[in-house]
Amino acid sequence: MSHGARDALRATLALIAVVVLSIAGLAPSAAFETSAKQAYLVDVATGTVLFAQNADEPMVPASMAKIMTVETIAEEIRQGRLDDADTFVVSENAWRRGGAPSGGSTMFAEVGSEIALPDLLRGIIVHSGNDASIAAAEGIAGSEEAFARMMTRHAREIGLERSEWRNATGYHDPEQVTTARELADLTLHLIRESPEIYAIFGEESFAWNGITQRNRNDLLTMNIGADGVKTGFLSESGYGLVGSAVQDGQRLIVVVNGLDTARERANEARKLLEWGFRAFERRRLFEPGEVVGEAQVFGGASPYVALTASRPIEILLPRGDDQRLSARIVYEGPLMPPVDAGVPVGRLRVMRGDALALEAPLETAESVARGPVSRRAVDGLWELGAGAVRRAIFGDPAAEPDAS
Repeated sequence: MSHGARDALRATLALIAVVVLSIAGLAPSAAFETSAKQAYLVDVATGTVLFAQNADEPMVPASMAKIMTVETIAEEIRQGRLDDADTFVVSENAWRRGGAPSGGSTMFAEVGSEIALPDLLRGIIVHSGNDASIAAAEGIAGSEEAFARMMTRHAREIGLERSEWRNATGYHDPEQVTTARELADLTLHLIRESPEIYAIFGEESFAWNGITQRNRNDLLTMNIGADGVKTGFLSESGYGLVGSAVQDGQRLIVVVNGLDTARERANEARKLLEWGFRAFERRRLFEPGEVVGEAQVFGGASPYVALTASRPIEILLPRGDDQRLSARIVYEGPLMPPVDAGVPVGRLRVMRGDALALEAPLETAESVARGPVSRRAVDGLWELGAGAVRRAIFGDPAAEPDAS
């Protein structure tokens, strides 16, 4: 075992405490099949993962990268550094690499022209314009390379740990990768934080420079409640699509990639969405404030603190399937007193087999003060014994040779 792997495993055993629960419920059916290489389907309200196929496998995003481009622009707007009055100049670089001479998807912006931000966003979103994407990147960060660094930095800020961005267009770069799950998480973040910008993804066409182009997302015309999001294609990635739809107040987000044709990507995404809307029912697992489990407190007046959820914990379950789900509480611990009430300390992870179906945040239900000296002494002896077990398994890290 490498030093890195050993250290990671040692840290996991030392810091992650797990409480195994048993939840009588229904496990999602494995009956659905898709030809997509990567696929992911999630219910927004509950966070239930309805389908996942290679969802955490690194993949080439192609023009689906423009969702991150738009999100980075949206963050600049939220921070007050951009507004609708701002204009962007189409440089010769943006025109040559992304405009009419490029042969790719373009807004057909003229070199040297100025475009107001609302129109530029439509050029990026509706037209999938590479010229618009480069112009935005250059206008915000000075260069596309600098803007791509902003994209990756902001991705980390919103919890996307695996995505790496190298350009604003989605042009192929071997270092530009993401995952199906993170594209869905990115889309959900944009929906929640900038609904007025997300609404542009549902516009079916946009005209610029006398040329009207239709949105490449075929889901918008399928009468299934779709209102976004973005397609992509490169020879290195195949055909991909991030889609979202709402039916009867329920929103689903779907991601498919690695398909052979544009028609196939639209049909596979549509089938996943329709299956998700039709085949599941909602089940409440825990009420707000209901005790889900407990976490250990090292040296506290009480050895444990109850954990609850501030919101209902609900899951979507397939109709007519009578299997069971397993769940566990994961937290960094033991906790150190004093512990305040209402502090987020862990998460409830509901599993179907080895796949994560739902993850919900948990917080402390009460305060725990420091315990007496006798309690701290007993807990100290316990931790000393646990440390001895870890050293017996992994060895003494202080005795390991320096590998640098």
